[in-house]
Amino acid sequence: MPGANYILNRVQKPARYVGGEWNIVRKNWESVSVKVAFAFPDTYEVGMSYLGLQILYYVVNSRRDALMERVFAPWIDMEKEMRERRIPLFSLESQKPVSDFDILAFTLQYEMTFTNVINMLDLAGLPLHADQRTDKHPLVIAGGPCAFNPEPLSDFIDLFVIGEGEEVLSELLDLWIDLEGKANRERFLVEASRIPGIYVPSLYEVSYKDGKIQSTKPILGEIPVAVTKRVVRNFDKVAFPDRPIVPTTEIIHDRIMLEIARGCTRGCRFCQAGMIYRPVREKSPVTLVSQARKLVANTGYGEISLTSLSASDYSCITDVVRQLLDELQGRKTSISLPSLRVDAFSIELAKEIQRTRRAGLTFAPEAGTQRLRDTINKGVTEEDLLTAVSAAFDAGWSALKLYFMIGLPTEKMEDIEGITLLSRRVLEKGLSMGVSPGRAKVTVSVSSFVPKAHTPFQWEPQAAQDYLIDMQKTLKKSLKEKSLVFHWHDPRVSFIEAVVARGDRRLGKALEKAWSLGCRFDGWSECFNNHLWQKAFELTGIEPESYAYKKYAYEDLLPWDHIHTGVSKKYLIREHQRAMSAEVTPDCRAGNCPGCGLCAEFLTEPELYGGRKIAEIQDVV
Repeated sequence: MPGANYILNRVQKPARYVGGEWNIVRKNWESVSVKVAFAFPDTYEVGMSYLGLQILYYVVNSRRDALMERVFAPWIDMEKEMRERRIPLFSLESQKPVSDFDILAFTLQYEMTFTNVINMLDLAGLPLHADQRTDKHPLVIAGGPCAFNPEPLSDFIDLFVIGEGEEVLSELLDLWIDLEGKANRERFLVEASRIPGIYVPSLYEVSYKDGKIQSTKPILGEIPVAVTKRVVRNFDKVAFPDRPIVPTTEIIHDRIMLEIARGCTRGCRFCQAGMIYRPVREKSPVTLVSQARKLVANTGYGEISLTSLSASDYSCITDVVRQLLDELQGRKTSISLPSLRVDAFSIELAKEIQRTRRAGLTFAPEAGTQRLRDTINKGVTEEDLLTAVSAAFDAGWSALKLYFMIGLPTEKMEDIEGITLLSRRVLEKGLSMGVSPGRAKVTVSVSSFVPKAHTPFQWEPQAAQDYLIDMQKTLKKSLKEKSLVFHWHDPRVSFIEAVVARGDRRLGKALEKAWSLGCRFDGWSECFNNHLWQKAFELTGIEPESYAYKKYAYEDLLPWDHIHTGVSKKYLIREHQRAMSAEVTPDCRAGNCPGCGLCAEFLTEPELYGGRKIAEIQDVV
């Protein structure tokens, strides 16, 4: 972007803004029919660690008639310089203004980036509201997990992509080219709304009565009443980049990311990802080894991270790790598993991983007592955890991390005390197995429960901030041993996250006001300003407690009820009721279908490798 280079010596980490990395794609703008700017509403280091960016960048740039370039949220210092010099938001590949693109595509990974979305629209020189943009402006679209409750951003986004983007994005680009989208914006939006997985908020009207949502209805007869998510089938053959962009500066996850599986059937009742990414699908070991071989050759990285919602759940994880290490160990390439369940971590797997560089291990019991673990349907026991940590200590690890939540539905004081007791037992297990007291370390990380849309706990309120702060103080006092390290998450941030996660269309004015008051990078502790958020709520007449602390009834119409994940509401209600009586629902891969409804809805079933049996599809438990 002309004018940008000379300010780079005035900002932190200028490599965030220059592009030119290994494996980037630069296309001739005159040779393509549609130009897409992929916008990540956080810093370069966070965005470049997101595998979805690499996948969609590959999908679009594999087409001859389209190009995709990247743009990230400029950090505070860069934004100041850009505004002072009237430099508009620009892409990394061509350094062209975002307003020159046909489509601006945001990914919504975290509710606390929503003010950055608004800020990026403003920095691009675009009208903030969708109804103020005309044919001369880019179409503004958004996808990602937070799009499953799109309403808080519905004033600002032209259309949302619900579900997996590989196929639906290409269908959107085809439609854009067919209709010359920029010249036929209104017609394009109506036609796009007929593509499965596309939600155009301006084509739906929301009515309220006594403060509650009374209805969400399409304004045209041909528009679907509910929008159903998109799911990629035949996951083993799904498009995957074997020449990903290699940053020239350090990023959060600075390694190869190899997606081994998508989806999860464990059914943790707080987990949105476990619901919206169903069904579980695995790539074959042959595909994974082939992709790993190309990724190492094309990037030069020395570490491969095997990614999925739970890497150790992959049917033949130990065999794949062994095959990869046998082939790549000579190149000093290590393997890491960032997401592990305690009941699927074996001694054999631990020994395979530690053949190369020993990465950190994090286990997530989530709750301190068996009663609460059953309530959230975690499906693991204290014995599972101690077996897993024993395998890790036996394989040579001396430091482990444990992840818990507080404020979960039905939580009692003994559950809080259970976090301390369980953490001590893990530490004692390490010491009893010969880890020296000087090296043994157990890091206990505690976050606050945030009720999310489309989960069995979507009807539950968040715990009050005063309670969460008191519980954090209790844990801080009790976790005092030298080898126990306590980390916690700011409950004020979790409160705003809950407000936005459960928000409806009326919340948009509070988001815009918070942005106008200066809220940016709200997920970063050094940037979060609770005073500004409270002022924004006050000035817009929004009562945030009515969102975060509301306990919904089953018959209440929820802001996201017109977005369909394939998991039935009947199933979610049944799971919520089972939670209240601490009843566990087994993983459907164990042989019993819990009747979530997704397989029947999508005429599909889990795609598993490794010879595990799948239960026949049933309608009810």
